[in-house]
Amino acid sequence: MAKIQCNMISYTLQRTVDIDIILPTITIPQSRHQDVQPVHHVYPQPYPVLYLLHGYGNNHKQWCGYTNVELFAEERQIAVVMIAGENKFYMNHPQDLFYDFIEKELPEFITQTFPISSRQEDTYIAGLSMGGFGALYHGLTHPQHYHTVGAFSPALAKNDISIEEVTRKALELQEKLPDIYIACGDQDFLYEDDLAYVQLLENQKVEHTWISEPGYSHEWRFLERI
Repeated sequence: MAKIQCNMISYTLQRTVDIDIILPTITIPQSRHQDVQPVHHVYPQPYPVLYLLHGYGNNHKQWCGYTNVELFAEERQIAVVMIAGENKFYMNHPQDLFYDFIEKELPEFITQTFPISSRQEDTYIAGLSMGGFGALYHGLTHPQHYHTVGAFSPALAKNDISIEEVTRKALELQEKLPDIYIACGDQDFLYEDDLAYVQLLENQKVEHTWISEPGYSHEWRFLERI
């Protein structure tokens, strides 16, 4: 596995952005047993990719500090891209076009620089709390870009934007929505909102998976359970 810490200049944001990329490359056991199976750095096909969005008050570094994302990426042979999204809910702001950056420039940079796929069927987006809002917002407003959306203890509203309304508008356009994976502990302050949103998905027959665990609040330990 390779972990790449990258600081890129963004033409959308007109400043630098910190990004961590996990690539499931050669493992130590593979390098020690080349007599059984030769190894190399030539990739037969681009890796599928997960764009992973952090929560409010955190940054992209917390994923590797609090979860087993590196191990999961290696086991599942998927690249993971983690950006520093600050506290901006992954939306456009007057001086920071974060939404445009994630939808256009970030995948352009990632897929042109690393052996990572640009195909919809290989592209996933997920996030925690504020990042869960961001993942749903991006996945529902550009469903043609993503195979699956993951929302872990997601916030469902920010200012005048409601994920419920975004979902209804996407359904009115009769577009094929990405599969949605949503999870929340039953002691989380967002649990009732998330449960109500899951009911909307069920009523509208949107393909989704709902996971909850008793006794967990808005905490990192919940992610280790799911």
